Amino acid sequence: MESAVVGHISEIKQLPEILVLGSPLILKSYATEFSSKFRVLRPWESPLPLAQFLAAEAQNTQAALCSGGVSVSADLLRQLPSLRLVVTTSAGINQVDLHECRRRGVAVANAGTIFSADVADFAVGLILDVLRKISAGNRFVKSGLWSKNGTYPLGFKLRGKKVGIVGLGSIGLEVAKRLEAFGCTILYHSRNKKPSLTYVYHPDIYKLALESDILVLCCALTDQTHHMINRDVLLALGNEGVIVNIARGAVIDEKELVSCLQRGEIGGAGLDVLENEPRVPNELFELDNVVLSPHCAVFTEVSFRDSFELVCGNLEAFFSNKPLLSLVSKG
Repeated sequence: MESAVVGHISEIKQLPEILVLGSPLILKSYATEFSSKFRVLRPWESPLPLAQFLAAEAQNTQAALCSGGVSVSADLLRQLPSLRLVVTTSAGINQVDLHECRRRGVAVANAGTIFSADVADFAVGLILDVLRKISAGNRFVKSGLWSKNGTYPLGFKLRGKKVGIVGLGSIGLEVAKRLEAFGCTILYHSRNKKPSLTYVYHPDIYKLALESDILVLCCALTDQTHHMINRDVLLALGNEGVIVNIARGAVIDEKELVSCLQRGEIGGAGLDVLENEPRVPNELFELDNVVLSPHCAVFTEVSFRDSFELVCGNLEAFFSNKPLLSLVSKG
């Protein structure tokens, strides 16, 4: 009996060690399963400040798991001298200093295309909601205005619209496929033209907005895309134009967006992301042509499970010296 207990303790000690940064939602759902595979370092459970915790507990840790809201900065990497892998639960990696990771030999893996289909579905849902005033109509009925006012404002047809997609990666392509089925014309702006596609390419974001009825933002947040959607672009979209953001909040200059919406200089917005989440400009609450959601486009029960399995698969591959499943940057 004693030898069995000793063997069990030994097995626990041999589990690969993972530093968890932030609060990845998948661990809340699969904490027990994750802990059966890895020995988890949880800085948030320690009374020590993060820097002291890392100095005391994580100097030999080779792999870290982080949520999309955690900044994997050069300073953080300096505090983890043995780190060789960062796995993030998000598809976006704007929060990871890739240059510093490469310099230090730290590989980076993300969520890959796990969320692409779900996010694309959500984008189309936001477009339909803004154009057909679904959420606004719901409020109209539930507040009793239907019986009092009777007439409800007309919405707009999606079919035939010109949709400019900013960022034609895996999510952008999924959005394009769905909107083609609605009879939309697809235009796009991306870092490079996609020779295999027949969609109209616009290297200039202003000209894309000028030609589009709807802009859908699917790009990564980088130094180049930060506030890419400025006042000039919004005005080019026009007073009947709709913007949908399923990328990152800071791709849009939020102050200018609010101003344009208040003045009626654009027709509406569907926003799953905001610049200073979870803070929302109060002015947006008053606008029926704005549909808001709490950065949840990526999450369905199926994608949540798939994401957990991909995280575990990447970590297991790393500790088995096998290729990572969703490598973004080599160490």
